[in-house]
Amino acid sequence: MNLENIVEKEKEATKKKTRRKKYYNKPKQGEKTPNTEVLNETKKTDDVVKTVEVKTTQQQRPQAPKKRVPAKKVEAEEEVKKPILKIEKEEKMYVIPLGGLDEIGKNMTLVQYRDEIIIIDSGVTFPDDGLLGIDLVIPDFSYIESNRDKIKGLFITHGHEDHIGSVPYLYQKIDKNVPLHGGKLTLALIKAKFESGEVSKVLPKMREVKGRDKIRVGKYFEVEFVGVTHSIADAYAVVVTTPAGRVMYTGDFKIDLTPVDGDGVDFLRLAQIGEEGVDLLLSDSTNSEIDGFTPSERSVGEAFKIEFAKAKGRIIIAAFASHVHRLQQIVNIAHEHGRKIAIDGRSLIKVFDIAATLGYLKLPENIMISLSDVDKMKDNKVVILCTGTQGEPMAALSRIAKNMHKHTKVKEGDTVIISATPIPGNERAVSNNINSLLKYEAEVVFKKIAGIHVSGHASKEEQKLMLNLIKPKHFMPVHGEFKMLKAHKETAIETGIPKGNIVIATNGSKVEVTKTSAKIKGKVNAGATLVDGLGVGDIGHIVLKDRQQLSQDGVVIVVFALDKETGKVLSGPDIVTRGFVYSRDSDEILNEANEQIKVKLKEFENSAIKDWTVIKNSVRDVAGKFFYNRIKRTPVILPIIMDV
Repeated sequence: MNLENIVEKEKEATKKKTRRKKYYNKPKQGEKTPNTEVLNETKKTDDVVKTVEVKTTQQQRPQAPKKRVPAKKVEAEEEVKKPILKIEKEEKMYVIPLGGLDEIGKNMTLVQYRDEIIIIDSGVTFPDDGLLGIDLVIPDFSYIESNRDKIKGLFITHGHEDHIGSVPYLYQKIDKNVPLHGGKLTLALIKAKFESGEVSKVLPKMREVKGRDKIRVGKYFEVEFVGVTHSIADAYAVVVTTPAGRVMYTGDFKIDLTPVDGDGVDFLRLAQIGEEGVDLLLSDSTNSEIDGFTPSERSVGEAFKIEFAKAKGRIIIAAFASHVHRLQQIVNIAHEHGRKIAIDGRSLIKVFDIAATLGYLKLPENIMISLSDVDKMKDNKVVILCTGTQGEPMAALSRIAKNMHKHTKVKEGDTVIISATPIPGNERAVSNNINSLLKYEAEVVFKKIAGIHVSGHASKEEQKLMLNLIKPKHFMPVHGEFKMLKAHKETAIETGIPKGNIVIATNGSKVEVTKTSAKIKGKVNAGATLVDGLGVGDIGHIVLKDRQQLSQDGVVIVVFALDKETGKVLSGPDIVTRGFVYSRDSDEILNEANEQIKVKLKEFENSAIKDWTVIKNSVRDVAGKFFYNRIKRTPVILPIIMDV
């Protein structure tokens, strides 16, 4: 075999090896491939020239240009293969109660989203025995006042005083152009407050609503009114929708299946709202400790019919002025028995006028008479309708019971019906009236079992029904003392709401609401503002303490005259008392006090002290210690200095 043949065979073998290597070492997509370069080196070994294959990576094989993929895009493509953790910031809204929690009355709730706020209700409560001389108690508006530019609307659920009583005071703090929304009767009752001129005669913009009306206010809020039953017409629940979620406030309600006016609970819409979803439900807790259902208002009418049939003389009825449904039943039954009606009480006269004008109260012709005409009629032809169900000292029933009324004197044969139950704190005053009436041999109907009063608030089973209709994600009991809120919480747990999803708040709590949570996040200023005559908020703790001290131990006034230049005592001291001790029987005590004060004044005279503040405080201390050590009393002591 010659040399040429040997070289040809070696070349052929080398080509086969190269093809096999290319196949098995084929690069993956995107992988750089090292180039193989064949260098022929001729070696003379036994006269045979061999070809040696040498690999090198110094030069790459030319490749077709590929489209360059940016690094970021490659990363994005790689992330697609992984689960995406999409973190979105939850929208938040805030529910801020300023009244109605841990108490009965002065209901007020704010709903805030971003830079906008709406207000639901603005009520009052009436003072207890500890608030001497106070006329009304209203919410603290300081948070509202500091955010007045954010207020977009006021929405009223119904026309009772604990929901509308402070509206005129509120508009002293916010823009008069903030619209006020409510039912026809509600707006009329509020309008009468402004027209009385006690606070302001400037009416805000009023917008009448009906059930299922939806109102857009500001950039974010949609508010819907939903009909419920209560002890007054035009009672609504309020549903507030924002981008952060939906909140529903029931207002005061009961489930009355046979309402007097025929306008029942809008069950269909409530169920639809429940299906649509509610993130937080605020619900009336007043009767949360009472089992079962609250009887229908119609049952009161049946009880009145029985009492009217038994009565032989005059009938005197004390009722809530705003309870239009009950007033209508009284009017109807009186007409059936041929009796005329006389009204006593400013609030009753106002409600009769407004409700009759709007068509909520239908009065038979010539059924109304004046109080002065009562004595001209037979006793069995008269009904006297008056205020004073809570034993208010100046109300008509209290004056009748004390025999201080100008036109009406209780006598044997009269039937007195008190169509209400005492609000906590008023039991003693109501009991005193009942005792006084019984002394005049009148027939007094006041026990709850007599059926002449039913509550306007839902009992446990009705509260459960509301919770089942709405099926809220979170729940917050409102309108009630703490024990009522607690009982309502237990009822909600029974219906399936998790304990952790229930918020027990207090006035001023800032409740943060999202699609997934409701929790207290801070607190704003909240409390009570006292109204005394035309003064609003000018009566504080110190003044009340002085009033309480005056009511318990009276006042002692110490009067003396000093020389303006020398500080020498020119006359006195003289002691005058009011509500402390009767001076004629207490000369010895007052004389001893006088002598001790003289000794103290002599010390100041000798030391040439002329600072009146120091002298007054010292005289107050000396007299106070003496009276307490001698008779264990702490009167208010007022030193009065006259300079000569």
